[in-house]
Amino acid sequence: MQENALKVMVIDDSKTIRRTAETLLKKVGCDVITAVDGFDALAKIADSHPNIIFVDIMMPRLDGYQTCALIKNNSAFKGTPVIMLSSKDGLFDKAKGRIVGSDQYLTKPFSKEELLGAIKAHVPEFAPVEQAS
Repeated sequence: MQENALKVMVIDDSKTIRRTAETLLKKVGCDVITAVDGFDALAKIADSHPNIIFVDIMMPRLDGYQTCALIKNNSAFKGTPVIMLSSKDGLFDKAKGRIVGSDQYLTKPFSKEELLGAIKAHVPEFAPVEQAS
């Protein structure tokens, strides 16, 4: 863990998405916490206090909407930006995401630019570190 590194949580039941996001984010100096679903995430959020959370909508047990609502209903975390991830680019999904308090919506597959753009939009103090790969 780097001192003062931005803590980013990625909640997705897809190992590929988790790994892709983790690789991209670590390259720019973020600490990445991953979770496989909402239940897994909620325990980790309390421990790690991420600066921003990316959450997949379609997940078993606790979906992205429910997870986002639980995060936003907790006074300690309601100010934490939550970005919804979905493979569907639907108006209904975006509207539902806003209702539960999400801050932005990204359609999968997302690019590195979209991922970093979302972080910069919601965590203005974020300065990506371009590390030589």
